[in-house]
Order: sequence, then C-alpha cells, then structure tokens
Amino acid sequence: MRIALTPEQRAFDEEVRAFLATKLPAEISERVKLGKSVGKDLLGTWTRMLNEKGWAAPNWPKAYGGTGWSLVERHLFDVACRAAHAPVLSGFGFNMVGPAIIRYGTEAQKAEFLPKILNADLWWCQGYSEPQAGSDLATVRTRAERDGDEYVVNGSKIWTSAAEDADWIFALVRTDGNAKPQLGIRFLLIDMETEGLTV
Repeated sequence: MRIALTPEQRAFDEEVRAFLATKLPAEISERVKLGKSVGKDLLGTWTRMLNEKGWAAPNWPKAYGGTGWSLVERHLFDVACRAAHAPVLSGFGFNMVGPAIIRYGTEAQKAEFLPKILNADLWWCQGYSEPQAGSDLATVRTRAERDGDEYVVNGSKIWTSAAEDADWIFALVRTDGNAKPQLGIRFLLIDMETEGLTV
C-alpha cells in the first residue's frame, strides 16, 4: 500500500535530507556506511548537532525536548537518517533511562538529567542482568539498603555494555528481600564515580 505524502510532509522530508546532506560529518557517515564503530566523541558531536536543531529526541514529549512530530514525520526522519548513514544515538539515554525519568522521575531529576542526555553531556549504561540473574530479572540479587537519604548498594552486574564510557548507570536492585520475587525491586540512578563501584 502506498500513501501519498502531503505537501507539508514532502517539505519536511526535503528539510531533513538537506540538513543531513550539509551537516552530517563525512567521517561519521563513512564509518556507519562501512559498519565501523562510531566512538563516544563522534557520537557526542552528532548528538549535540541534532540537539541544537531540536531533533535529538523525536520520541520524547515536546515539553522535555522532543520534536512534537507526527508518526509520519518520525518515519521520514528515520528513513532519511538511514539513507544518509547517520548513527543511531545512545539507546541507553534516549530510549531507556530518558523515558523512564520523563514518566517516573521527580521534577528535579528531569531538570538535572534530561538536558544532559539531549546534549550528550551524560552517558549511561544499563545495570539489569547479573551473574545468576541473566534475563530473569525476578532473580535480581543486588541489594540496596536505605541509609538516610541514600541507598547502600551491594552486588554485581554483567553485560553492562558501554560501562567503560558511562558517567551513570541505571540499575535494578532489590530493596525488599521478603517481597514476591517480581516485586521489591527499584530502579536506581547511580553515578559511576561512586566510591566502591568498579568496572
């Protein structure tokens, strides 16, 4: 089935393609085209360029830095990016922790973290799986015990892709050992410079 684009959608598509043709650094697109890794520095450069344009987070609500695009516009943007060999932005920040902060975070957390994700000023990794937990997150054993305004976390995580580049980790931790296995788990944001944390 073919759906004809409206004149506005065609104009949008042309704008996106023109932006990519003139702004996407050749070094970055060439690496993507050849299937090579795009390192933190280059990906950060491209993220900041998109953020300056207001296009870094098409899937986020406009109130938090999203584009407000329709599904068709988001699709056109994705297709144009693939055609231009633009790198995909950090999924940990844009697709995982960012939406969680938007939905469940405090206003202070939103103000602190969301602009830094949008501008590649903070890099994230995921702390879900563990040596004995794998994909079965109901068996998470990493413990977090409340100590005043803080949690003391003890345990291990595995498959923490990009941990060597991350500034923060979002981790699932068990806070209630007596609860049903699927319950008693919290989602914590942890600074990678926290004392006792090693990669």
